[in-house]
Amino acid sequence: MAVTPQTNTTLRAIADELAQRDDFVICGHVSPDGDCLGSQLALMHALRSLDKRATCVLAEDDGCVDEVFSFMPGLDEIVSPSAFDGPIGVFIGVDVPTVARIGDAAALHAKAPFKVTIDHHAVESTMADLVYVDPDAAATAQLIWELAGHLAARRDAAIATCAYTGLVTDTGRFQYQNTDAASLVAASEMVAAGADPALVAREVFQNRRLASIQLESRAIERMVFTDDGAAVASWLSIGDFEELGASKPDAEPIINSLRSVKGVRVACMLREQDQAVRGSLRAKDDTDVSVLARRFGGGGHKAAAGFTLEMELGEAVQTVLAAMAGLVSGEAGGGALR
Repeated sequence: MAVTPQTNTTLRAIADELAQRDDFVICGHVSPDGDCLGSQLALMHALRSLDKRATCVLAEDDGCVDEVFSFMPGLDEIVSPSAFDGPIGVFIGVDVPTVARIGDAAALHAKAPFKVTIDHHAVESTMADLVYVDPDAAATAQLIWELAGHLAARRDAAIATCAYTGLVTDTGRFQYQNTDAASLVAASEMVAAGADPALVAREVFQNRRLASIQLESRAIERMVFTDDGAAVASWLSIGDFEELGASKPDAEPIINSLRSVKGVRVACMLREQDQAVRGSLRAKDDTDVSVLARRFGGGGHKAAAGFTLEMELGEAVQTVLAAMAGLVSGEAGGGALR
C-alpha cells in the first residue's frame, strides 16, 4: 500500500496512541455512504470492546442516513453534532480528509485537543495531528479492520458486519477496479469473524424503494451518449424527487445502471439540489474520472469521483456534456481521461 505524503504515522502507531486515550468522537463525511458509516461504527465497537468511551456523530445536524444501512449494529446510536454534549478527548475523522467535508461537526473538531484522520482519499491538506491516508486501500473500512487488529480489539460479528458493509459497498460488490487481493483477504477475515454476506447483500443491494426505481426510469430516458457510446450522462431535477416522493439516497444506485451499458467506459449522473448541481462520475475501466472532477473543482478516486456546479441544471448538463465530449477518446483539446 502507498500512503500519501501527508501521512505522518502508521496504523500500528495510531493504535498505540488510541490505547492511551479516551472519550472518542468518530465522524465521517457529509452524505455518509456505506464505507463512511461502516468505518465509524466498526471503530466505535472496537474502542468500546477495550472499555473506551466512543460516540459516532453525523457531519450535519440535518443529515440523513440511508435506511438500507439500518441493519448495522450501533447505527441507532449515531447522533447529530449539536446533540453531542459529552467530553471530547480525541476527534477521529474516518473516510473524510478535510474540515470542509465534516460540516456542522467542525465545531466538535475545533474543541478536540487531539485529532486523528484515517482515510483513503488523497488530498493535499490535513486536519489532524496523526494522519494515515492510503489511496490504494479499497475502502476506509478495510483500514479500520486492520486498525482494530492492531488495537487487539475483539473483532466480533458487530465489527465485522460494519467493516464488511463498508468494504462491499465501496468495491461495488467486489466488481470495481479497486478490488484487489488485499481487499478480498480482508473480506474473508470479516466473514470468518461473523459478517453475513447474504444479509448485507439483501439489506443494501436488494432493498430499493419503488421511488428509486422510478427515478432510474427517468434517468435512463434522458441518457445522452458521447464518444461513440463510450461516455454517458443523465440528470434528475428537484421536481423529479418531489413528484415521486424520493430522497437523495434513492438516486445513489442509478449511476451504476448507466455505467453498465455495453460500450460505456465513463458515466456521469447529475442531481439538482438547492442552488447547485451535484455530479457523480464512475469509470468502468482504468479511465481516470478524477481528472474531469478536478476540472470542475471536485475530486475523488480514479474510478469514482464527484463535483458540484453552482449553476442551473440545464446549464450544468450542457457544461458537462461539452467537457465529456472527446475526453474518453482523447479527441478533445484537454486530452483523454488517462
